[in-house]
Amino acid sequence: MSYGVASALQAAVYQHLQADAALAALVGDAIFDAAPAGEVPALYVALGPEDVRAAGDATGAGARHDFTVSVVSGAAGFHAAKAAAAAVSDALVDAGLTLARGRLVRLGFLKARARRAENGTQRQIDLRFRARVEAD
Repeated sequence: MSYGVASALQAAVYQHLQADAALAALVGDAIFDAAPAGEVPALYVALGPEDVRAAGDATGAGARHDFTVSVVSGAAGFHAAKAAAAAVSDALVDAGLTLARGRLVRLGFLKARARRAENGTQRQIDLRFRARVEAD
């Protein structure tokens, strides 16, 4: 197993989301590598936690990356957050990302969790994806 592809995968996911026109129509450039500090946009996307497990085989080293992309909204309901979450999912599922290191074998959706956050003043949807990568 190698964790060596993790940074390349994160960079590719981030760049892919930033370049997606449908997502940009909903959140503009409010796509972050980490949740912003201080005043935040009314609707934004942030990359979140990641769990990695070995997934190599006889042909070489590889890993399974389960990572979270969060959509956060200050709106009273979930509609805006769900629309943005759908755009994130549409952009990432089966995306043919090119990594600076290693190779993406598959990228798929695992699950999502929609909840109220910040004492009910925000809506947050955490989307969980699984990427299977091979190391160089």
